[in-house]
Amino acid sequence: MNTLVSSCVIAFSTYSRLPMPQVEWSEKNMRHTLAFFPLVGAAVGAVFWGTDALCHLLETGPVLRAAALAAVPAAVTGGIHLDGYCDTVDALASHAPKEKKLTILKDSSAGAFAVIWCCMWFALYIGLLTELESGATAAACFILSRSLSALAIERLPSARPASGPGAGMGAHLKKSSRFPWWVLGLYLVIWAGAVWLWGQYIPGLAALGAAMCCYLVYKAVALGQFGGFTGDLAGWFVQVCELAMLAAIVLAERIGAVWF
Repeated sequence: MNTLVSSCVIAFSTYSRLPMPQVEWSEKNMRHTLAFFPLVGAAVGAVFWGTDALCHLLETGPVLRAAALAAVPAAVTGGIHLDGYCDTVDALASHAPKEKKLTILKDSSAGAFAVIWCCMWFALYIGLLTELESGATAAACFILSRSLSALAIERLPSARPASGPGAGMGAHLKKSSRFPWWVLGLYLVIWAGAVWLWGQYIPGLAALGAAMCCYLVYKAVALGQFGGFTGDLAGWFVQVCELAMLAAIVLAERIGAVWF
């Protein structure tokens, strides 16, 4: 099995629950793992879009449709990003020094704030999905969120060492893999092509603006509160970014309906 295929398998094995063959997690095989991370988002988006199409075919109500769509990302990924989101909100809610926050991130138990904010996230996400007219642009956004997450891993310093005591998965991935600018450009072209194909220009631009704002917030929080990124922070960003993009799409659809 060549390096590219091995890197793709590792990306899907790490960030999804889709069946994959076994490969050795060596630095050689992980060399391009980050480059395939947005492709996992494409798989999530495909299932999301298919679920939306099925709900329209069956003429389900808006609440059932929203609940089904909200379950898709967690079902495909196994909730790995939600886990990072919960750990991060627990750490941020502690208002503790950086070292203590990093310790909280490694704690496998969920605190009260993790439960509260996870419920709030799902309440907002499902509520927005009940207002969503077309699931096409929202489906494409799973590529965008993971592209920016991979870019942050490539560009931001790691808050943890890549090996030894206290080593983090995100730091090891940063050391072993790369996400060059041209790969980011390729995924942006794919995302933009999907938005153009579906004719969702205004919602697409709104989602892109929301994603860029979330990236800047992510960078500020990671550097200011933790001294760099971690795998949990990367999951937190994916969840926050996807919620913000969905809100931007719904708002853009409403504005478009009124103005056009």
